[in-house]
Amino acid sequence: MILRLTRIVWVVTRYRLDTLLPLERMPWWLRGLFMLSPLRLVPIGERPRGLRLRLALESLGPIFVKFGQMLSTRRDLLPEDIADELQRLQDQVPPFPGHQAMALVEEELAMSLEDAFASFEPDPLASASVAQVHAARLHGGETVVVKIIRPGIERVMRQDMALMYRFASVLARVPEARRLRPVEVVRDYEATLFDELDLTKEAANTSQLKRNFKGSPLLYVPAIHWGLTRRRVMVQERIYGVPVADTAALLAQGTNLKKLAERGVEIFFTQVFRDNFFHADMHPGNIFVSFEHPHDPQYIAIDCGIVGSLTREDQDYLARNLLAFFHQDYYEVAALHIESGWVGEDTRANEFAAAIRTVCEPILEKPLKDISFGQVLLGLFQTARRFNMEVQPQLVLLQKTLLNIEGLGRQLYPDLDLWSTAKPFLERWMKERAGIGGLWESLKRQAPELSRQLPELPVLAHQVLNRAELEHRQRRHQADAMGNISRQLNQRGRSQRRLRLGLLLLVAALAWQPVTEWAAGQPWPALAAAALGALLLAWH
Repeated sequence: MILRLTRIVWVVTRYRLDTLLPLERMPWWLRGLFMLSPLRLVPIGERPRGLRLRLALESLGPIFVKFGQMLSTRRDLLPEDIADELQRLQDQVPPFPGHQAMALVEEELAMSLEDAFASFEPDPLASASVAQVHAARLHGGETVVVKIIRPGIERVMRQDMALMYRFASVLARVPEARRLRPVEVVRDYEATLFDELDLTKEAANTSQLKRNFKGSPLLYVPAIHWGLTRRRVMVQERIYGVPVADTAALLAQGTNLKKLAERGVEIFFTQVFRDNFFHADMHPGNIFVSFEHPHDPQYIAIDCGIVGSLTREDQDYLARNLLAFFHQDYYEVAALHIESGWVGEDTRANEFAAAIRTVCEPILEKPLKDISFGQVLLGLFQTARRFNMEVQPQLVLLQKTLLNIEGLGRQLYPDLDLWSTAKPFLERWMKERAGIGGLWESLKRQAPELSRQLPELPVLAHQVLNRAELEHRQRRHQADAMGNISRQLNQRGRSQRRLRLGLLLLVAALAWQPVTEWAAGQPWPALAAAALGALLLAWH
């Protein structure tokens, strides 16, 4: 871990990433530390800042590359030169040698390339942070792509995750950062990230997504060749389309960008609410647009290594929250947060609603070009600090996907109104979920289990009645036992009081004559004091 941390510091120093920090916005003491830092002795060189940042992220490995990929979708938050360089991280990461790729394929498939493929291109089509893709042709003539995991990547990723856990554990000790639940977030990110190293899981996700959108004009998902798919190698149908980030090419072929942007939003909400299975790595390098029917454009999705799903409760809360936002019912938003447990039960709903209104009111009923979800999230986090709202790890992937959707929407059609596009879909979904149709679907889904349990209902009812009768007898026995104990204690208390009184009378009788002789020679105040003491003793 120390060696990895040393390498990170060395890369930051080599590429002078400290020059990217907005020093003018930092406290004076932090600016002073950077001004006196030894980093300033290292020359910056002639390479522009965006290139230096991209090279540094590439040098640090897949976790940092993925961070750069996410940043590349937020051109509204980045200078243009940095955004252009980070966009190259989506599919232009430096590849590993072709001979290594060919050897790995043969090792995984346990056969020669000649037996597996009619042809195999040693030069990759694209190279990303975790894997790279080669073109090939099957013996049946079908063109395919072969995705291959980078050799030795797992070791580097485990080192980076160890550093992230160490940093998260430190953050968890800070009261204001504890509500972000950093350790849980890192744990979820680790599970998601290492799932990408198993291409059989990605293949299964791809098949599921393809089945969900079978015959849909919105989205096409290429088919998997399971016979040639292993843990580190996946063979998939080759697709042909325009990268969604190539706006010039989309315009050149006459693509309806407004419809394309609206369909992107519809696909996202369909995946989240209808299917409860959403592509959670929707950066532009994984999305293409079909050449066919540019006036009625269809998306093509690849790289399903990261997918997300929600519980039915989170689905309901999320949909109701979004609809409450659309209707500007901030009290309902606050009440839902309290009901779901995302904020404490002692939170005052009216105060929370007022804080949410202050953040969210300016963004509604505006085109997407005037809305920054990044600024909204920042405002909500600042609001959450007052109400101790915790980050929900199960929603982190969804939040990340929403940011990607916003970046994609801005690029395709800046005037897209995300709210008006999503609102009818959510209202229809809630109506189907809560209406007669939703009730019927729920009954159909539970019918097999109900039919299995139906013959057992008389036995179960008899067992419940017996258990209730047994509990009633036990409670009655316990009440009788408690009554006996109480009576025994009362009797013991009375016998102890009689014993003390008898002992007192016996002692008084035995001491009567000495006492009377003593009292004859005493003055009356002494006799009064002795009598009072005897009375007090008898009363006690």
